[in-house]
Amino acid sequence: MTDEPVPVASPRPVSLYNPANLLTAARIVLVPVFVAFVIVSGMTGSGWRILACLTFCVASATDFADGWIARRYQLVTSFGKVADPIADKALTGSALVLLSAYDRLSWWVTGLILLREWGVTALRFWVIRYGVIPASRGGKLKTVLQIAAIAWFLWPVPEPFDVVGPVLMIAALIVTVVTGADYVLQALRLRRRAERV
Repeated sequence: MTDEPVPVASPRPVSLYNPANLLTAARIVLVPVFVAFVIVSGMTGSGWRILACLTFCVASATDFADGWIARRYQLVTSFGKVADPIADKALTGSALVLLSAYDRLSWWVTGLILLREWGVTALRFWVIRYGVIPASRGGKLKTVLQIAAIAWFLWPVPEPFDVVGPVLMIAALIVTVVTGADYVLQALRLRRRAERV
């Protein structure tokens, strides 16, 4: 019997150019395309607004797809961990700012949502050395509601169905604030627990 250490298989190297990262990169590329479509549309008419809405929806779909692919096929990379949340915030943030700029959404709503989104991102980096705050079901519901609300505002919805957009946005805002407060509590608990060790 020998005391020599047993060699451990090293983790499988993951290429930077994998499907998950390519989808994330595609979402980043689609952000300026989406912004251009909204500006050209002026949030009037239907043609360019429909293109803007479809671009937003396709880009949002990549958010769900890239995460699933990365986890399912073990393609998680440092690039993906950093680029994915940046792409998400760039897409939803630009959409909210544009909706407010064209008087479709109150600025205080946009400001509150953006404050929560960037605040949670800052919190994650603040406690990253102590642990990872996992995405909660509430956080996923928040994302779905935000996407649905933004898409409804972007699409040229005829009356009286246009009232659905504000209802979806109110629901998204409530879930956004509640989950944001929950993330703050989780971050504080995680930091306290780590400091006691």
